[in-house]
Amino acid sequence: MITAVGWRALLYKEVLRFWKVGFQTVGAPVLTAVLYLMVFGHVLEDHVKVYGSVSYTAFLIPGLVMMSVLQNAFANSSSSLIQSKIMGNLVFVLLTPLSHWGWFFAYVGSSIVRGIAVGVGVFAVCLFFAVPGFVAPLWVLVFAFLGAAMLGTLGLIAGLWSEKFDQMAVFQNFLIMPMTFLSGVFYSIHSLPPFWQKVSHLNPFFYMIDGFRYGFFGVSDASPWLSLAIVGGAWLIVSALAVHLLRIGYKIRG
Repeated sequence: MITAVGWRALLYKEVLRFWKVGFQTVGAPVLTAVLYLMVFGHVLEDHVKVYGSVSYTAFLIPGLVMMSVLQNAFANSSSSLIQSKIMGNLVFVLLTPLSHWGWFFAYVGSSIVRGIAVGVGVFAVCLFFAVPGFVAPLWVLVFAFLGAAMLGTLGLIAGLWSEKFDQMAVFQNFLIMPMTFLSGVFYSIHSLPPFWQKVSHLNPFFYMIDGFRYGFFGVSDASPWLSLAIVGGAWLIVSALAVHLLRIGYKIRG
């Protein structure tokens, strides 16, 4: 019972941490996504057609929503851990009787909350520009949750590994950002040359965004079941690694 109460308290603390600066953690990402939509939508709307009758702006919205979900889920858990390390207040969490599972559920859970909150905000504002529709809403929910959980877990691993903000920036700028932008957010991979299509299929972020987009249009570049299997399997792998690192106290216990 103590453990159950403890991880819920830590989850509440982590949610409250980003919500108290919601203008920065939620509002700013929404504005960034809308700027992407306005620029790319205005420039390419009359030049790019995807999935037959789907307008480019409508096609772009799910990609921007999912990109915002992924980036903010990663930022939540990673920034929380690295800030706690640098400020020295992580010791107060270490003194609690929380198990490694409690840490995992609290940090990843709060990342899911932030990712979904930003995604909902981006989608709500983007509706003023185009309405993509909901052909299979269950797929939208499944991939939004899995994507946020996946990046929240990766953020947890990055936060454990990093000892300063420079290391965190390397992880984010050279891994998370390129994989996100090369995952089909702004384009369908069928528009790429054959070689780059094959490369895109090696990127797990592609399957998150493609499966999420399937929920809106009912068509996608890959089977949603294949995307679900790959994303789910990838999350299980990174979750196992994160739980193991928490269990041994990697870089958080002397």
